Amino acid sequence: MAHTDSTHSVEDNHGSLKSYTIGFLCSIVLTIIPIAIILGGWLEGTSKAVALMMFGVLQFIVQLYFFMHLREEKKPRYNLISLVLGLVILVVIVAGSMWIMLYNMVAL
Repeated sequence: MAHTDSTHSVEDNHGSLKSYTIGFLCSIVLTIIPIAIILGGWLEGTSKAVALMMFGVLQFIVQLYFFMHLREEKKPRYNLISLVLGLVILVVIVAGSMWIMLYNMVAL
């Protein structure tokens, strides 16, 4: 026989309208600022690249926190572990590709 726990509601697995609205507004702001940096020419060179990467990481954190509900996860944290493993694989692939492209100087 399967044991069902009736104490959990649908709200346990999903955010509230307030949470989604805050996440949406943060996403909009974190999208508009980099567009303004590029179109307005506010930053140049390395500072522009660092600022754009910073806003990209902040956007990623907002998506995880407000829309993927990473904060509401009960133990064990399988989604978080899967995310970290995916990020490690992504970093290894990108770093390895960059390494090969930069240092693979075959006979010129």
